[in-house]
Amino acid sequence: MGKTWCLILVTCLCLFAFSDGRELKARHATKHPKYNHTLATILVEYASAVYLSDLTELFTWTCSRCYDLTKGFEIIELVVDVEHCLQAFVGVAEDPHAIIIAFRGTNERRYSHSCIAAYAIINHENAFNFDLLCKQCIIGITANWIEDLYWKQHEINYPGMDDAMVHRGFYTAYHNTTIRPAILDAVERAKKFYGDIPIIATGHSMGGAMASFCGLDLMVNQHEKNVQVMSFGQPRVGNAVFASLYSELVPNTIRVTNDHDIVPHLPPYYYYLPQKTYHHFPREVWLYNIGLGSLIYQVEKICDESGEDPSCSRSVSGNSIADHLVYYGVDMGSDAPGSCRIVMDSHVLNSSIRRDSRGNFILSRDPATPLIKLSREFDNQEKPVTVD
Repeated sequence: MGKTWCLILVTCLCLFAFSDGRELKARHATKHPKYNHTLATILVEYASAVYLSDLTELFTWTCSRCYDLTKGFEIIELVVDVEHCLQAFVGVAEDPHAIIIAFRGTNERRYSHSCIAAYAIINHENAFNFDLLCKQCIIGITANWIEDLYWKQHEINYPGMDDAMVHRGFYTAYHNTTIRPAILDAVERAKKFYGDIPIIATGHSMGGAMASFCGLDLMVNQHEKNVQVMSFGQPRVGNAVFASLYSELVPNTIRVTNDHDIVPHLPPYYYYLPQKTYHHFPREVWLYNIGLGSLIYQVEKICDESGEDPSCSRSVSGNSIADHLVYYGVDMGSDAPGSCRIVMDSHVLNSSIRRDSRGNFILSRDPATPLIKLSREFDNQEKPVTVD
């Protein structure tokens, strides 16, 4: 087992080393949005809240992360894809006055650095195998890791996006699960009640990848005109052709990266595979610290329009899980690390819920129903039920 681990670590280091070097330039002629620090500090709280496992508190917006800058948020729909351990919600915020869509990322807290690195290198094809692969990584079941080194990309079936390739697992997580139809239904209901207000999609880690596909879907397939995407610590999701087209179709997009966060470096960038390599879309905002001794200041650097600015996060090694789990001082992890455990009031189980044959479910609220009334109703019900 010791030799196997050494081989994995050496290979990981070699692949990351080869991923640095000449850059494949993607064309981004579109004018990109200005970075708004205040908006970022608001949206990061939504991206954090969507990780929580107590669905009653999340649905009534009374959770431990549902205050501060997101106070007054009116949640409309909470969807949980139990089959693939995915979670997202849709609601309307007071400030900014917009429809907010938030996607949960993976539960990284349980994983060691080497385990995440092994996942990133070994199995890019299937994002849903993250939990299983890391368990295998921990117990040393790595016999076929070399065979899986080549990961598949998926042709995106969107008009005018010939030669665009995307990560199959991330694409499938949004398009081929319970998530997409529930999100689109909630957006339609929100717009009928609140009017034609802006839409903002956000998420952290894999949730950021899903938010980018959601933004693209809304612009291209749903013909929305005012869509913004802001993600935190998201991985690369497609090739250079996809990055260029995405930038043109969803120009109001910001990717926030934090110092040495490992995830934005994944999947790795390979200059010697220009047609195959993954490529970030713009615009990146890189957070990093400067200072001397106890005087530490956080810098927010606005990166260029290439998506792969060599003076931003690519200028440092992506070797930190800690940097991935905190953005703007906000905890981005799950309160039930390494599991898909959820807690739900028994009254919710029996009323405000739609289920499918695979055990996935959607909690929905009529936008006309005051959230405070809904919260009080749940407070008077029985003790919560735990679902694993």
